[in-house]
Amino acid sequence: MSQTRPRPTTRPTAPEVHTATPADRDRWVDTLRVGSLLVVVLGHWLMVAITDGGRITNALAVVPALQPLTWLLQVMPLFFLVGGVAHAHTLESLERRHPAHAGRYAVFFRARAARLLRPTLAFLSVWVVLGVVADLSGLTDRPGDAGRLARDALVMVPQLLWFVGIYLGACALAPVMRDLHQRWGLRVFVALVFVAVTVDLVRFSGGRSLVGNLNFAFVWLALHQLGFAWRDGLLTTARGWVMAVVGFGAMGLAVTLGPYPVSMVGLPGEAVSNMAPPTAALLAQGIGICGLAVVLRPVMGRVLARPRVWRAVVLAGSFAMTAFLWHLTALMAVLLLAGAVGIEQPDVASWAWWLTRPVLFSVLAGVTAVLVGVFVRFDRGPRAASVGSDDGRRRVDVAAAVSAGVLFFATLIVSIVGVDVLGNRPVFFLVGDVTPVVGFAVLAVGLLLLRNTPQHTDKSPTHRDQVPVR
Repeated sequence: MSQTRPRPTTRPTAPEVHTATPADRDRWVDTLRVGSLLVVVLGHWLMVAITDGGRITNALAVVPALQPLTWLLQVMPLFFLVGGVAHAHTLESLERRHPAHAGRYAVFFRARAARLLRPTLAFLSVWVVLGVVADLSGLTDRPGDAGRLARDALVMVPQLLWFVGIYLGACALAPVMRDLHQRWGLRVFVALVFVAVTVDLVRFSGGRSLVGNLNFAFVWLALHQLGFAWRDGLLTTARGWVMAVVGFGAMGLAVTLGPYPVSMVGLPGEAVSNMAPPTAALLAQGIGICGLAVVLRPVMGRVLARPRVWRAVVLAGSFAMTAFLWHLTALMAVLLLAGAVGIEQPDVASWAWWLTRPVLFSVLAGVTAVLVGVFVRFDRGPRAASVGSDDGRRRVDVAAAVSAGVLFFATLIVSIVGVDVLGNRPVFFLVGDVTPVVGFAVLAVGLLLLRNTPQHTDKSPTHRDQVPVR
């Protein structure tokens, strides 16, 4: 008697996705996570331009009138807000399954780091190979526009990894910051805002400019802290309105009366950047846009209850991080190909420029989709880990914390110096010049430290940042 063959796996229908989603899942949080990454992709596609001299520049620097767009297009604060919500959920799950505190930190950080570093290492591997090919072929040493563009791309494209490094740092500190939140609530957020503003006062009052780098921690941790408050129900609609009004109002005063630029993203050649290091103006903008997310939560909750809308979010969530990592690669490939075949780019903000954006975006979406199809496999999260036996739990926590610190700095170094390991040109980082070889050496040390923290498979279900339905 013949056996019935299993039906081929197909994508779940909208009703199936809707039914499979837990009733208590905050769909708006998932949507903000996916949406913030995709807005960054579209924003980069809109802003990156190539000058007549073959240099990579920013459309916002060419046409300053476009800079106010960043007040809404700077959505990275939303990702850190959502990260706080997800980390609170994961830590709650770990506490239920492993009441003993020792060893829990290593389990938490190793899982979070693996989710971030797997797709990041795949991205870096490809770009290191591209850099080696460019060097061995003599492209990076070629005089003129082609050589300059190749050298710039090997530094510029990996710059998006600053986000991975900062977010990795937020992951590493999440257990401590959540403990503080459980004890002091929103007072921790207020304290972080106060310290961030104080850092800027010292920085712009004649203090050492190096002091401003402290806000890489305080600004992003403050926004991440709002996620804990969201998870606990402290961010009511009324408080959301206060956040939006006060945040955007303070940002407006800062860019009007203070030393802060209008743009909430970094621009080439500017004396002060709101991003590197992050400023109080960026923090104010982040509070404002997070406030808008809180205000929109009830309305969007009703919209996302529709199965077809929710299925679209689920589908986008399955590749959003991969698209974020590879969208600049797609942009560089398309711009280089256009230049090679003699397609000239219209002047930024001209009618021709605006009219060709939809065409360019369609081409870039197609190229990015191909890259996503190849590399999305690296964005699959690892299985959760358990704490294991009592032996060496505290030692494992210490090892995980050390690896977190090394990986944090390593990822930031690579994002600054780029991937041209054969060219090995030095770039200034914090206190001195650093080369790509040094950056990758530090990254290797961090990965070895992380790898040597014990891992024990645990089949119990845990929360994941991505929507559980594929």
